[in-house]
Amino acid sequence: MVSEVSEAMQTEDEILLKKLRWRCRRGMRELDQLFGRYLDRRWVEAPEAERAVFLQLLESEDDKLWRWSMGYEACPDAPQAQLLEYIRSLPV
Repeated sequence: MVSEVSEAMQTEDEILLKKLRWRCRRGMRELDQLFGRYLDRRWVEAPEAERAVFLQLLESEDDKLWRWSMGYEACPDAPQAQLLEYIRSLPV
């Protein structure tokens, strides 16, 4: 019984991750790589609060995300800015 629940949860997590990968496709290779790296290296273990901030970032316009991610402009939202800084620091 516990095994069945665990498998169902894993399947839900896998489905969510696939959906997020699709949402992270921004049409700009730099952003695709940054967000994909975050999903690969952090999403699974990220706390719910951090996940919520990441989802908020995905709601932003591509041009703003690009300027914030490349450091051309400061992100006005402190938690989002902090997460972007962390994402930029992830090793390639």
